[in-house]
Amino acid sequence: MEFLQGTLSCGYSIKRLVKMENIVVDAVITWVNGNDPVHKKKIENYLKNNTTSFDKKSIKMRFGQVNEIEFTVKSILKYAKFVRNIYIVTDNQVPDFLKGNEKSGKEFSSVFIVDHKTIFEGYNQYLPTFNSRSIETQLSKIPNLAEHFIYFNDDIMLLKETNVNDFFIDGYPILRGKWKKFSEDIFIKKIRYFFQGKYGAKKNGHKIAQQNGAKLSGFKKYFKFHHTGQPIRKSTLEIFFNKNETIRVNNIKYKLRNGNQFLFQTLANHIEIKNKTVVLKGDYQLVYFQNYNKPFWWIKSKLKRSEKDKNKLFLCLQSLDQCSEEKLSFIKKWLSNKYN
Repeated sequence: MEFLQGTLSCGYSIKRLVKMENIVVDAVITWVNGNDPVHKKKIENYLKNNTTSFDKKSIKMRFGQVNEIEFTVKSILKYAKFVRNIYIVTDNQVPDFLKGNEKSGKEFSSVFIVDHKTIFEGYNQYLPTFNSRSIETQLSKIPNLAEHFIYFNDDIMLLKETNVNDFFIDGYPILRGKWKKFSEDIFIKKIRYFFQGKYGAKKNGHKIAQQNGAKLSGFKKYFKFHHTGQPIRKSTLEIFFNKNETIRVNNIKYKLRNGNQFLFQTLANHIEIKNKTVVLKGDYQLVYFQNYNKPFWWIKSKLKRSEKDKNKLFLCLQSLDQCSEEKLSFIKKWLSNKYN
């Protein structure tokens, strides 16, 4: 079967006729139940050494959850039927929707729990870890993981029917993003760095971690991705880490996020760009929620528009646990109606 792919590029705009690909694709989701008392007690032992607390808002936002992973999984099952298996990577936990559900054996027969101990085999000294960047670095070690896989955070869902060619063309990943300067190359930040010291305080934010991955690949700028499903080739990571074991270890050794770390997606993306084994797309095709302080009508309107916009493929409901009870109840009902 053939169809006309939309405007994509490897650095320039092209249109081409491609075949629906007969490749095996898996999905991977990292997840933690930060409300679990056992997990809270475990992480508090390490937070004490970092002069912070689990009650700190930035920490709670990172580990808090309201079972949105159920809708992430259901969205993949409903809108990405080409996906073979869904792997949920976690620390000795199981999402509520998979517990004691008699029908789960059939409905979720392609969903598998992968424990941290499995992917950190041979690196057990770095467990436990509460650091998504450390965990993500080890995802290529999931047993039986397909060469082609799509990585989802537990707050990312699919909005529309998708096929393989929304993620891979000719086996190459489709990367959605935009070229950006490194922070130290932006004029206003150069001034800030001047007054703070050579590079200022070392930040551990999402953008810096992306930039670190691009720098590892020898780039002078970076292709910034957003909160969408990220297509990855397992061999891209395995080949790199087999040759750069020290880089792997330096990225997984931190229990909590550190400014020296990189995002594994950015590393893989820039290796693919460097090797010209990639298709670039300048449209995130994303509906993104981060702030739930907006008026109720605005949230309702944005969700309604997301249904009508045929171009939008992804929905990210970041930090949904920070939402008010009234708004959260509405959003969860909306999700339930859409994916159940």
